[in-house]
Order: sequence, then structure tokens, then C-alpha cells
Amino acid sequence: MTFVLDPAARAAGYRLDLHPSLGSTSTHAMALARAGEAGPLWVVTRDQTGGRGRRGKVWTSPAGNLAASLLWTAPPDVAPEHVATLGFVAGLALAGACDRARGPSPDGTPSPFRLKWPNDVLVDGAKVSGILLETETVPAGRAVVVGFGVNVAAVPPDLPYRATSLAGCGCPADAGGLFSLLSGSWLAELAAWDLGRGFAVTRERWLARAVGLGTAVSVRYGTERRDGVFETIDAGGRMVLRLASGERSLISAGEVFFAPPAPAA
Repeated sequence: MTFVLDPAARAAGYRLDLHPSLGSTSTHAMALARAGEAGPLWVVTRDQTGGRGRRGKVWTSPAGNLAASLLWTAPPDVAPEHVATLGFVAGLALAGACDRARGPSPDGTPSPFRLKWPNDVLVDGAKVSGILLETETVPAGRAVVVGFGVNVAAVPPDLPYRATSLAGCGCPADAGGLFSLLSGSWLAELAAWDLGRGFAVTRERWLARAVGLGTAVSVRYGTERRDGVFETIDAGGRMVLRLASGERSLISAGEVFFAPPAPAA
């Protein structure tokens, strides 16, 4: 399996740091940032042994899956609230890369790759990827590390949620090929985001792939839980939840659970 950057990413100054084995690509990328590395740099491993998900959860990456993290230093004029919306850029980039790996549908059916707030990629309600966005102020500025874990070849065992893999969806991709596509699609989505100035366009494109719009959801954050209808995301990427009272609640972070469908009459 070969890992190479998309030619456009190479031309834009992106570099690749490839390892046979790493505990966590995101942990390694942030360590490099603390040591003075400014990026843009992709950290990739063939074997990730200690992957991390959101809220301290473990992300398991069986052989043949993709574990990659991008280190990018935000320019000083980019506001922190704009940096926080890069998760939506990442989701679109990965969904676009998966579309290209899958190829056009012979019968013209739309893309099966959908986005779950804040930044998971799903196929038919089953998780195929998780994305972890982390930021930290380091000597070079505000370091942003975007971690991608993609079930390319296999689904980790004993997951507490539905999951699938690209192989299970009939998508003819390997981790190396998908990574090359991702490095190119990231570049295109980042350009459209335009240092946060273009988030309105990113938002509309994200909403076009969003799962659960207009449906009942539960959002859990810490020990709190809020139930309502997922109406949209606002100009800052926050979930807009309409409560039973009619009040609209803005959710910045949390874990989303979809209500089961109503039984047929």
C-alpha cells in the first residue's frame, strides 16, 4: 500500500510524514507543533495502536484502515470561532474523497456519504469515519490538528453503535488511494472556506449532506441531555435545536442520538 500526496497538495507546499506504526497520528502531529513544526503536514501511519476519538474515547484502527492527521497553522488573522468550523471543512473533504473513490453510480443515485453533526461520515446511518479537531497555541501560532479515522477495509469489533466500512459498501478503495484523494479534496474545501470568510458556502454544502435535519434528536454533553428537532446549523456551526417549548437552543458540542423511526400505521 502506497501513501502519496495529491499533486495539487504537493504543489501547495503540503508534506507527508509517514510512519510504519504510531500510537496516535493526532498526538504525534501536535507534539511536532509544540516542537516548532508549522505544517501544513500530513502525519500518516500504516498501523495506529492508540487512536483517540472525541471526548477521550478510543478509536480502533484495524489493518487496512486509514489513520491520518493534518497539522495546519492558522494565520493570525483567523478568529478562533472560525477555526472551530474547520471540522465541517474536514467532513466535506472526506465525503468528497469517498465519492471519488466510489466513482459515479451506474444508475445515477446520489452519494451515500452523509454527514452527522458535528463531523462524522455515515452510510445508511452506519458510521464509516470519525474526525477529531484539536487546537492549541504553540510557538508558531494556533496549531490545528485534524485527525481522520476511516474504516476502509474493516469495522472494529464490539462498537456501541452501527458502523460500516468502505469495503462493506462496495467502494473499491484502499487506505493509500483514499488518502491521496483526501489530501486533494481537503485543499479544495479549505480554499472554499477561505480562512473562515467562506463558511456560509461551506455551511450550505454541509447541510446538503446532513443527516437528521428536521427530525427528533437527543444531544448529550457531559451529564446534560437536550431533546428537540434538529433545524439547522448556525453561522458558527452550532446545532440549532427546537425544543418542545418552541424555544431554540444552540448546541456547541455534544453527542447526537437520532430518535427511532415511528412504526408504520
